[in-house]
Amino acid sequence: MKARARVFVSGRVQGVFFRDHTRRWAASLGLTGWVRNLLDSRVEVLAEGEKERLEELIARLKQGPPMAEIENVEVTWEDFRGEFGDFRIAWS
Repeated sequence: MKARARVFVSGRVQGVFFRDHTRRWAASLGLTGWVRNLLDSRVEVLAEGEKERLEELIARLKQGPPMAEIENVEVTWEDFRGEFGDFRIAWS
């Protein structure tokens, strides 16, 4: 089943290649969407694809890349829209 997940990750997640790792993880899982830094020091991820693959991405986000320190991960499930062609780093 296809789904869409909006994820907010807080902790030490900026300046540690979090966005690049997320982009690579999502692409390897066949997901589409984007990842971006927020002004409040969190990272936001909007991803679409098979729900099982989204759950795999969320599990990786909870662990983070080697230099990250994850404090909290908030996930909101949304209806699949199919509006992205790939997964990229977005610039706010």
